[in-house]
Parts: sequence; C-alpha cells; structure tokens
Amino acid sequence: MYDKNTQKDPWVAAVTAALGAGVATSFAVSQGQSPWIALGITVFAAVVALFIDRTGLI
Repeated sequence: MYDKNTQKDPWVAAVTAALGAGVATSFAVSQGQSPWIALGITVFAAVVALFIDRTGLI
C-alpha cells in the first residue's frame, strides 16, 4: 500500500544508533563501567541498526 523508501542512507541509521547508545554508555562509564564494554555496546547498537535498516524489519 505504501511505497517504502529503499534508498535510505545507511550512515544515518548507524550514526543515530551510535549517538543514542553513546549517550547511555557515557553515563555508564562515568559510573564505573569499563570503556571497552561501552564501546562494544555502542558498536553493537550501530550494527543492529544497520541490519534492521537494510532488511526493513521495522
């Protein structure tokens, strides 16, 4: 019924997810979490966002 825009820029999804996760993990690092775990969470969020954006699951 609706023509979904398939020409999205994948960087938009990755950067948006990384910024969102980065804010949350920055707070966690300030509370004592390992920066490496925080970086891993941020990268994982960006990869999942790219996957969802490319497959059109949401």
